[in-house]
Amino acid sequence: MQMNINGKDLYVAFENTYKNAPTIVFLHDSLGCAALWRDLPQKLAEATHCNLMVYDRFGYGLSEPMSSYQRPVNYLELEADVLNELLNTLDIDHAILFGHSDGGSIALIAASKYAERIEAVICEAAHIFVEEVTLKGIYKAIEAYKNSDLADRLRKYHGNKTDTIFKAWTEIWTESDYRDWNIEHFLPGIYCPLLFIQGEADEYGTLKQVEKTISGVSGKAEKYIIPNVGHTPHKEAARLTFNAVKQFMKYIYVTGNLLAE
Repeated sequence: MQMNINGKDLYVAFENTYKNAPTIVFLHDSLGCAALWRDLPQKLAEATHCNLMVYDRFGYGLSEPMSSYQRPVNYLELEADVLNELLNTLDIDHAILFGHSDGGSIALIAASKYAERIEAVICEAAHIFVEEVTLKGIYKAIEAYKNSDLADRLRKYHGNKTDTIFKAWTEIWTESDYRDWNIEHFLPGIYCPLLFIQGEADEYGTLKQVEKTISGVSGKAEKYIIPNVGHTPHKEAARLTFNAVKQFMKYIYVTGNLLAE
């Protein structure tokens, strides 16, 4: 369905199947969309008896296109504010955020700013600061966009929005002003349980992202590092990632940290 949030039409899929259960909210990466999660949301919701919500951020997938590729340095915090408005509109008060890459960073910010409605966070390959390896990965992606079928593959999901979202991602992250971007100051405000999943061979970030996040939050946090896996563990090591998330969810239920009745 299409929902108007802060004057922008967003594509949202919401399944409210389990009464009084929390809702797992899936937050896609910088080039992703709801469809690219494939069947993971449904499978995880069924396995954990949770509701689910997945949406295309503004400019992506089936949501309203951006009018410009230009973004402010704090665009990820602004996305966390949009997420809160979306949760408020859907009356979701017990959310478990599952964010990948940009989506993971959004999840961390939202869990700090809107702690009263966030029950847990699963962040996969999230960034809390800019690293040289991140920039190297982005420059490689720029070359792939020019010289491979990457653009065509993305157009299957984003259509004529593709050039704009790609430029929006690469331009802001490679700007000199963005080198100092850092969200570590949000971490002490995160009190809910947190699982950080990272591929050991992540081409966009080192394990410093994991360690600083784990040590910076105020709540119980754990990490799950997968050897020989890159930036997208839920695709590259689907079974391992799924089982790790399911086990984390089981822990939350057993310890009573969720408010589900």
